[in-house]
Amino acid sequence: MALPTTNGFVHQRARLLELLTYHSFMEREVILSSGKRSNFYIDCKQTTLLAEGHFLVGQLFRATIDLVEPEAEAVGGLTMGADPLASATAMASFIAGKPLNAFYVRKEPKSHGTKEWLEGANHLRTGMPVVILEDVVTTGASTLRAIERSRLGGLDVRCVVALVDRNEGGREAVEKECLLHALYTRKDFQS
Repeated sequence: MALPTTNGFVHQRARLLELLTYHSFMEREVILSSGKRSNFYIDCKQTTLLAEGHFLVGQLFRATIDLVEPEAEAVGGLTMGADPLASATAMASFIAGKPLNAFYVRKEPKSHGTKEWLEGANHLRTGMPVVILEDVVTTGASTLRAIERSRLGGLDVRCVVALVDRNEGGREAVEKECLLHALYTRKDFQS
């Protein structure tokens, strides 16, 4: 995967890795949402909800999307992991003069009102090119749900941009549907 190579991107990517390592990463035995056991645990929300982390994610995701999918018009993903990612990316894209609207994919359809799967749907249109955002890819199941529900909503999912690919088979599963671009892999966190 080709990431931007500008000095600003490289510096911001290094700083975000420092924040993720300090605030989000733990080497301890955990049971993941997939039911698998792992000694690599990363809770990206601990970093993406920090003001600096939010800023850096927005900048890095926006720059990556500008490079890999410049025709994208919106970004979103499965709530709750993708919520701060979409928000940060939308804000950074607006400041950069190339706005990408954000949307959230619900885990269950809204039980009242419109009963929609997608939040922010009023700003989306059938055939709109979008990028799915993900915090951590393990098996790819949540990413695939976001892709499927976005497509059922009429969106043209072009690719996925993730913070961390755990290198546990998720990339292969996701790439049966579309390309996955991750800022970091498990190797970035190993000393």
